[in-house]
Amino acid sequence: MHTFQQTRTHINIQAGGNGAMPVKCITAAELMDGEIEIIIVHAGEQYRLRITANNKLILTK
Repeated sequence: MHTFQQTRTHINIQAGGNGAMPVKCITAAELMDGEIEIIIVHAGEQYRLRITANNKLILTK
């Protein structure tokens, strides 16, 4: 089980008694910047991230 403690730009994730590790946190609204769909390029591959009509996120290759 993961526990999350949010700060301004990072979340501390603690899993199974291990020490907390700070991870950068960005909201979907910040990432999407008003768009319903964006393309994310990673390692030369394109991934499509979109917000559904039910306000869920879907990432497809």
